[in-house]
Amino acid sequence: MAEVSALRKHPCPECGGDAEWNPAKQALACPYCGTVLPWSDGVEPTGAGIVEHDLEQALASVGIQDRGLRAEKKSVKCESCRAISIFDPDRAAQRCDFCGSPAIVPVDSMTDVITPESLLPVVIPATQVRDLLRTWYRSRWWAPNKLKSAALTDTLHGIYLPYWTFDAHVDAEWTAESGYHYYVTETYRDSDGKTQTRQVQKTRWEYSEGRLAHFFDDDMVPGTVGIHTQLLRKVEPFPTTSDLKPYEPAFVRGWTVERYQVDLRQASQTSKQQMDDTIHQLCSRDVPGDTHRNLQVTSRYQGRTFKHILVPVWLATYTYGSKSFQVVANGYTGKMAGEHPLSWVKITLAILAALIVILIIVGLNQG
Repeated sequence: MAEVSALRKHPCPECGGDAEWNPAKQALACPYCGTVLPWSDGVEPTGAGIVEHDLEQALASVGIQDRGLRAEKKSVKCESCRAISIFDPDRAAQRCDFCGSPAIVPVDSMTDVITPESLLPVVIPATQVRDLLRTWYRSRWWAPNKLKSAALTDTLHGIYLPYWTFDAHVDAEWTAESGYHYYVTETYRDSDGKTQTRQVQKTRWEYSEGRLAHFFDDDMVPGTVGIHTQLLRKVEPFPTTSDLKPYEPAFVRGWTVERYQVDLRQASQTSKQQMDDTIHQLCSRDVPGDTHRNLQVTSRYQGRTFKHILVPVWLATYTYGSKSFQVVANGYTGKMAGEHPLSWVKITLAILAALIVILIIVGLNQG
């Protein structure tokens, strides 16, 4: 299950409106009068650094410092997508941020969670994302025309998603059979009974071995299932190695912050599998010869560390017919990916047009 937190609001000193993080101004600002708030009254940076945590110790005893995500909240659960959202007590949630369903019921809050210590600030504003969305909808040739004209930008939500990042030093040893191609001349008789020659490829196999050292820096694993994984992978990467900021409440004011539903143990297993796959590919490239077989890799992991971070996305959800669809934009790079229904009328007409063209070509050739 997903759990989300909307942090407390911060009043504007000029008009009393609730200030939010403004991606264009890179500051806490009032969305009503435009006043930019100074880094004060509890929103100034703490100066805390970004810490890599020892993975084995954390798996043995979970308990990283809480830096502001816990507070008095009320929780609601979406009966459609199963996401759990935590809101301020004075906010009445009308619909689920992830799927748009109004079917939400009160639930108890989660306890004993690892809280994020760093994040990527939002840099792509909602206005830019709405323009990108309209362009994206209009470019979906196989979508129904009604979808393109709707644009559906009113369903746009800004959400901070939980991610895990993992570092590790890996020393690998590999063995394989290297294949070297060579050619021999063979004679044969063709269909007319004449003797012909041809070059035939053969492969000579030799034993080979080697070693490889590699450092993984911020291998990423999503902590959410509220947004479809295939869409997230299409809008990655998030530049977490160089652009992360220590977590500060000001960065997420006015945004929904999702709590992870893929826990540290699950994420670490996924990360190790990703690393194993990468190491296998790197070792495969090191095997000499024209080809190889029976590649065996033995890896030793050292210095495994992790961070729990937040990354920003813009999410538009809509229902067409009986199905729910998502469009996701990376809140840091603007990269976009989405789902849409198919117009079977357009597909049928395209198939009929292709068949007509084929029949015409065949007819011309026979004539």
